[in-house]
Amino acid sequence: MSIRHGLLALLERGPRYGSQLRTEFESRTGATWPLNVGQVYTTLGRLERDGLVVQQGQDEAGHVLYAITDGGRAELRTWFERPVDRTSPARDELAIKLAMAVGAPGVDIREVIQSQRRHTVKAMQDYTRLKAQALTAVEAGGSRERDDVAWLLVLEQLIFQTEAEARWLDHCEARLIRLSTPAPGTDPAPARTTVPEPAPQGRRI
Repeated sequence: MSIRHGLLALLERGPRYGSQLRTEFESRTGATWPLNVGQVYTTLGRLERDGLVVQQGQDEAGHVLYAITDGGRAELRTWFERPVDRTSPARDELAIKLAMAVGAPGVDIREVIQSQRRHTVKAMQDYTRLKAQALTAVEAGGSRERDDVAWLLVLEQLIFQTEAEARWLDHCEARLIRLSTPAPGTDPAPARTTVPEPAPQGRRI
């Protein structure tokens, strides 16, 4: 998650102070990725060091305001235009857990999968309920419509992600079942067929 570029995108709308940026970031993403004020100010310090933002006085309450620079706008445009890199995916705890559970003594990996599936389905149901609420808010319009649309897009991404995770868990379970099935050629040998004795030689009928 690029907090750096998220803050630049918010600052492009005008000068902001730290806690204001945190509130707007969480409002835009539905607090899916919560930030703390210290994290925001640390990022602002790095952006200022890199010449992407500058301090621009204070508001009436004494909050230090930050404004985006031309360099910051160029950096933001590049970020919007550049595809998200998938060649170095983030570590996925579930994938690591299942990889480590394979062959681990005393671990029933199919129970691990089933437990995760129950949790994933519950999350999908929760996201779907929140999506219905977000759609209602978008259709109603209002001063926060932009944030409601942004939250709706985040929710739909989470729904697609959990749907894919549920399918992957089904695949993992099916794979384990196939691997536990005896390989061809290892079945017991078929029963021998009794060959009838040849008829005794004698007069033809």
